[in-house]
Amino acid sequence: MSRKPNSRFLYPWREGNAFELLVDGERFYPRMLEAIERATTYVLLEMYLVESGAVSGRFIDALARAARRGVQVKVLLDAFGGLGLEDADRARLTEAGVAMVIFNPIKAAKRAHNLARDHRKLLLVDGEVAYTGGAGLTDEFDPPRAAEHRWRETMIEIHGPVVADWQRLFARVWGREGRRPLDLPLPSPPVHPDGMYGRVEVSQTSVRQEITRSLLKRIGAAEHRVWISTAYFIPSWRIRRALRRAARRGVDVRVVVPGPCTDHPAVRHAGRRFYGRLLLAGVRILEYQPRFLHSKVALCDQWASIGSSNFDRWNLRWNLEANQAVDDPRFAAAVARMLEGDFAAAREWGYRDWSRRPLLARLREYLWGKVDLWLNTLDRKRAPRDG
Repeated sequence: MSRKPNSRFLYPWREGNAFELLVDGERFYPRMLEAIERATTYVLLEMYLVESGAVSGRFIDALARAARRGVQVKVLLDAFGGLGLEDADRARLTEAGVAMVIFNPIKAAKRAHNLARDHRKLLLVDGEVAYTGGAGLTDEFDPPRAAEHRWRETMIEIHGPVVADWQRLFARVWGREGRRPLDLPLPSPPVHPDGMYGRVEVSQTSVRQEITRSLLKRIGAAEHRVWISTAYFIPSWRIRRALRRAARRGVDVRVVVPGPCTDHPAVRHAGRRFYGRLLLAGVRILEYQPRFLHSKVALCDQWASIGSSNFDRWNLRWNLEANQAVDDPRFAAAVARMLEGDFAAAREWGYRDWSRRPLLARLREYLWGKVDLWLNTLDRKRAPRDG
């Protein structure tokens, strides 16, 4: 598929990148903390979900140490997602010299405008390495006890030219919300020999829908597989139609979503009302069983997209989202191996079994589906932009 410059995307495809999958908090948190400890110039952190606890405590300590040794540390925290971060922890950061900007502070007068959130997740260090994916800084991703309940999550480590685009994206939101420029030099990361093509793709409420546009294009062009992993499955009608059409032309279409372990049962019920028509079209639907699946991954042939977006219409209507797209058969093979492991730990629904589900399950789907439809009508015109 073409990688020519496209004015409908904020950033272009860039070659010469290196990407590495990092699965679950026990693996990606240590790597992220090591990067902060090695920082010599600056650390940029953009997060949605942050709660006081063991995990956030480790990051606060690392960020504070970096600031005290002269590293510029800038933290962009969503107002709603950061409600669980205690005042004492915020003070530890600011007292160490960390600059902090709060995205869209919650105020009653804003009404529906309060629904617009910065759902992006990014750690960027010295313009050399970046991390993105679906994880926040909470103990759910790496609990001190009961590790078997750890949320299933995927992050990606990024080296190469696309790191500069991630910094550009951070600077747009920082400048708008903080009303001051980022004031850091734009990096020029080296091109990796035999590196991979990558592009930063963003969603900016109703203004910019790159993630949806890219996903629909890739589903429509897929010849072999369309595999999606998402924590919250309430896809738009365009995505549902694209999945059905792909399955009907013989593409291996699979969607893995949370099973009974979920932090939002209502969202699960609302999304399940779409199973029937998808199953009839040949889409394979699997519900992950061991723990809560919070991963956000799409794989269409050799194209993969990993980041903050759940591919549901709520995220894409109200939130700032950002994904790392990668077009490379080597990385696609690694993503496929990861997803195959998730499929093996999931319950797959067949249409016959689905059509025999209990009346109570159908009632929940109907009621929460009505709530979803109502929420979908809320005004989005005042949703904040990222620059």
